Amino acid sequence: MTDALVHLRVPAALKARWVRESRAAGMRLTDWIVQRVEAQAMTTEHVAIGIPAGMKFSDLKLARDPRTGDVSFDAAVIERICEANGLPADYFMVRPEDALSGLLTSWYRAHIASGGDPDPVQEDLIAESRAEDERGGGLSHQPGLA
Repeated sequence: MTDALVHLRVPAALKARWVRESRAAGMRLTDWIVQRVEAQAMTTEHVAIGIPAGMKFSDLKLARDPRTGDVSFDAAVIERICEANGLPADYFMVRPEDALSGLLTSWYRAHIASGGDPDPVQEDLIAESRAEDERGGGLSHQPGLA
């Protein structure tokens, strides 16, 4: 196995605390940090989100660039959802992509279940995700280049 080097610049007091905690756990500092980082990465945070009354899925104005496949939407809609749920306005923007994707997927399912009109961009994203899952995931191709 080839190791990769990661440098962290932290305040001396924080490093001292980490050293004490790693020693108390009987671990090398490097192993202790890796264990903590990996444990945090595996933690899934679930937050119940309500969509404000009167807000429609179409308010997102989902669009997709036909050349690059980039998805765009009205970020103000996401900010309004966050604020209505007592979350910072950038809650979903500073988290991994899966957090926002999960919100949109859940909202879309509820939208369709309540008789809402299909959204072609969201339907395309769902189909793309399904195709990736069927092939084991891990690869994404720009539209028309797969």
